Amino acid sequence: MERLHIASGSPWEGRVGYARAVRAGAHVFVSGTTGTDASGLVVAPDPYAQAVAALARIVRALEEVGARPADVVRTRIYVTDIAVQWEAVARAHAEVFADVRPASTMVEVRRLITPDALVEIEADAILGG
Repeated sequence: MERLHIASGSPWEGRVGYARAVRAGAHVFVSGTTGTDASGLVVAPDPYAQAVAALARIVRALEEVGARPADVVRTRIYVTDIAVQWEAVARAHAEVFADVRPASTMVEVRRLITPDALVEIEADAILGG
């Protein structure tokens, strides 16, 4: 089975040794994605804007391997303060996946890779899924 690795240019990819997305056959796995720009800086101080940016990066990664949001079957969402952030992050998630309705989990974590990051999202897709 052929593996295709997609890089987004994130400063962490080479340093940590991972790909933004991997396609193996019909399966696509998008790594945890934060709302950061190409230089690794957080795009905004609020969870909604960060989630929107993270989801846009995820959609771009999916497109690079021939997938689309409709192919996503599972998402995992990590937030640093679920009581305060869950509704804003959920709204951003629904803007992309309301009609797709993948299996999803949202959990609170102590912190993410950079102190200003409030949300990180992963996605798994099956082409044609």
